[in-house]
Amino acid sequence: MRYSAFHRLPGLLGPLARLEWGFLAGLALATGALWGFMEVADAVREGGTRSIDRSLLLALRNPADPADPWGPRWFEEMMRDFTALGGMAVLTFFTAAAIGYLLLDGKRHAALAVFIAVAGGQVLSTFLKLGFDRPRPDLVPHEALVMTASFPSGHSMMAAVTYLTLGAMLARVGARLPHKVYVLALALLLTVTVGASRVYLGVHWPSDVIGGWAVGAGWALLCWSAMRRLQRRGRIEAAPEA
Repeated sequence: MRYSAFHRLPGLLGPLARLEWGFLAGLALATGALWGFMEVADAVREGGTRSIDRSLLLALRNPADPADPWGPRWFEEMMRDFTALGGMAVLTFFTAAAIGYLLLDGKRHAALAVFIAVAGGQVLSTFLKLGFDRPRPDLVPHEALVMTASFPSGHSMMAAVTYLTLGAMLARVGARLPHKVYVLALALLLTVTVGASRVYLGVHWPSDVIGGWAVGAGWALLCWSAMRRLQRRGRIEAAPEA
């Protein structure tokens, strides 16, 4: 009896061996990121972030003149350049460039998946802003033009969605682990820099940016996990083997 059960064990574990662990890991990370966003959103709704938001925003300004951001003028201009990396025009350009490359390479389904990931993130960002309708910071003058509500930060969210999605795609075709790490680290650095610039320029509370990072990363992980699974099933063209 014991011998028979032992030989049946591989058959019983077969379904577990066939599980797509990468998909499950991505799903778990996405769930954690979205849970983090809900925690931040609850704190924002209840006013629990007001004190730290005000302190961090004012810490980036001249104590004698809140209209003067910390640092020399060239640094202020550099932060405007960084914040543009999360703007609609720049993200649309990078997304269109990636989609165009995939179409030229004959990967129509992969191109559609990238479009759905980025466009879906933009729609989600718009609905979240309308739902929370949080006012922009009024402690300091805005150093950049703003036209929408404050929470979550659209620049931070869409930078996470776009750069992490495209970075994950490039990492799949990397020949070596250092190449993959470099690409993903660069995507993460771009995402963090865009969010930090929004606080520096006084157009977002820090909690807006953290919420944007969380929901953006969660959405990107959900989309990438789905694309990875569909690639393994042959419904989306697989990335070239490195």
